[in-house]
Amino acid sequence: MASEDISKLAESLAKTKVGGGQLSFKGQSLKLNTAEDAEEVIKQIEEFDGLEALRLEGNTVGVEAAKVIAKALENKSELKRCHWSDMFTGRLRSEIPPALISLGDALITAGAQLVELDLSDNAFGPDGVRGFEALLKSPACYTLQELKLNNCGMGIGGGKILAAALKECHRKSSAQGKPLALKIFVAGRNRLENDGATALAEAFGIIGTLEEVHMPQNGINHPGITALAQAFAINPLLKVINLNDNTFTEKGAVAMAETLKALRQIEVINFGDCLVRSKGAVAIADAVKEGLHKLKELNLSFCEIKRDAALTVAEAIEDKAELEKLDLNGNCLGEEGCEQLQEILEGFNMAAVLGSLSDDEGEEEEDEEEEEDEDEEEEEEEEEEEQQQLKDRGQGEQESLTPKKIIDSQDSTPVPSPPVDVATFLAFPSPEKLLRLGPKCSVLIAQQTDTSDVEKVVTTLLRISSVFKDEAPVKTAVHEITDALMRKAFTSATFNSDAFITSLLIHMGLLKSEEKIKAVPSLYGILMTLNYMVQQDYFPKPLVSVLLAFVTKPNRALDSCSFARHMLLQTLHQL
Repeated sequence: MASEDISKLAESLAKTKVGGGQLSFKGQSLKLNTAEDAEEVIKQIEEFDGLEALRLEGNTVGVEAAKVIAKALENKSELKRCHWSDMFTGRLRSEIPPALISLGDALITAGAQLVELDLSDNAFGPDGVRGFEALLKSPACYTLQELKLNNCGMGIGGGKILAAALKECHRKSSAQGKPLALKIFVAGRNRLENDGATALAEAFGIIGTLEEVHMPQNGINHPGITALAQAFAINPLLKVINLNDNTFTEKGAVAMAETLKALRQIEVINFGDCLVRSKGAVAIADAVKEGLHKLKELNLSFCEIKRDAALTVAEAIEDKAELEKLDLNGNCLGEEGCEQLQEILEGFNMAAVLGSLSDDEGEEEEDEEEEEDEDEEEEEEEEEEEQQQLKDRGQGEQESLTPKKIIDSQDSTPVPSPPVDVATFLAFPSPEKLLRLGPKCSVLIAQQTDTSDVEKVVTTLLRISSVFKDEAPVKTAVHEITDALMRKAFTSATFNSDAFITSLLIHMGLLKSEEKIKAVPSLYGILMTLNYMVQQDYFPKPLVSVLLAFVTKPNRALDSCSFARHMLLQTLHQL
């Protein structure tokens, strides 16, 4: 390690905060790659008597450095809180599991009894959960009260591994007479989807001591929401439920409303951007009216709630003396509805609790059309459930982390799936249709795309990437089609690479255009596809810096896909 680097490290460590049993290296941007790099950190840890909390967030720790830090922790039996979020910036995903294993083994060896473990904002994916699985099952976590895993990209597979570890921890700790009593669980932005949420719901039902659950932005639909609702009903101490930006629909909202009737300690309900719609909102309003006297915050914003249902919600909070905030912004009240809402709350002397209504969508009158849309969505969801049940029967008791597939039942005369052609897939893309295109799909799509037309190439790429899943068959198919299409495009003499990247950035909403072009609804798929594409030999190296500049800029759409953004930025920095 160069002398000037040691001087900088020493200067950073001079700012280290010590007090109340806590040693903090928070936000010092330390780059700890080797054992030598970590010498000063180790010294501080070793010399700290009575270490109860260690803050390592905002630094980057490599495998070798993690091993020596772990060695220093092996005699820190009083350690209770590990604030280890955002501590692997710029690391390969393959580096993170072994680093976590070393640190976890050290805590087990030390005989620590953790109260809080925070590994948020570490893009470790499903494999990363394996890195601290043993720790979660060990006596070091029998006393765990707070588990924070926000924005880690765990996916369905990671959610299942985590759920199994929590159940095992509860089983083992119960055998010793002190069952795991987890209070706070945080796992937002992890793409857990229905299967991951359902697995965790089973663990929550067994634990039964939760006070706060934060699981926003996980792609959970009504089957997963219903499973969570059933688990929450067996956790009577729940105070905070944050499921923002998932998809309840009426079924999920009604199930959650029934659970709310059984809970007496609820203080915060955040179902914003959850598509509870009017019927779901009325069900939740009934639950609020019947009880929830400790309610402080109710968020039902951006849920496609119409005027009458919103007014029902307002009437339900009449006797909620503790209420501090009611958020009904972004719904469909109309100007008159907004005024009526305010009048109702003024009548209760509660006008101050109402949040802004500046993003109200205006009153809609297309009830029949909305009901038809809801029916179609529910039919699609029921079909997905049936397909999952068929898969479960085919697998028996075997645990599987493989992706969902459309499969036939085990009957002797299975009904074949209708054939899909390229045009049908590109018009209405879905992972199932992609797989049904067959092994020649990459060749077919590349052949049928005019690569002299930049817009067609961009549109095709966006539609392919929109079905991306971090699951083997779909992921492989997306990569193969991307390779065939973009290799053909970039090697064509008539293809304009600069025009391509400009058009792509516009469609992603990262670059403004004089023409009104609607940005894609989610950037997750294209970001993950770009993460793969930029590493291929056909991708023009000059475009790397262009992408880096735009993906680095602050952007709301990028913020909602922080895991995919982090992955792409990490790759771009390495190229």
